[in-house]
Amino acid sequence: MNDDQIIRLYWDRNESAITETKNKYGSYCFSIAYSILSNREDSEECLNDTWLKTWNTIPPQRPSHLRLFLARIIRNTAFDKFRSNTALKRKNSEVSIILEELNDCMPASDSIEDYITAKDLQDTLNQFLHSLPRRDCNIFLLRYFYGDSVKHIALEYNMTESNISTVLFRIRKKLKNHLEGEDCII
Repeated sequence: MNDDQIIRLYWDRNESAITETKNKYGSYCFSIAYSILSNREDSEECLNDTWLKTWNTIPPQRPSHLRLFLARIIRNTAFDKFRSNTALKRKNSEVSIILEELNDCMPASDSIEDYITAKDLQDTLNQFLHSLPRRDCNIFLLRYFYGDSVKHIALEYNMTESNISTVLFRIRKKLKNHLEGEDCII
């Protein structure tokens, strides 16, 4: 079933929309949650929350790219779960490292997620990502959107972890300069 047909099922309030979404995007969404949480049960919980949020969001929204729409929901849900978990037990995880890496180039805020969801910053980030070479853009997205480890990205691109860390450092530096140029840093 294609995405337009699945979205039509949501608009028709047909419960098979959830089943079709699970069949087509369940593994994809689970992998996003698991890369953030590193916990099977929490990832499954986020997956179930994602199906409910999708059901409650379509309609009124009509996503043009269902896969990206779902990725955003599962990612935000997983980050909420991560914050909840780390409030209870402070642990040094990949997500903590990722957020710390981005702190230096993002605007000052109570939380980085407040700005990531802001429309102006989203447009600025998209503009910045489109200006990067394809490889650098993909590395940035793997690290900061999908939460992949430096080790995994290095394997993916047949590079050393040190090379990937250097590429990410340079991209963050460019991002900081770009955001300062757009007056996004306070």
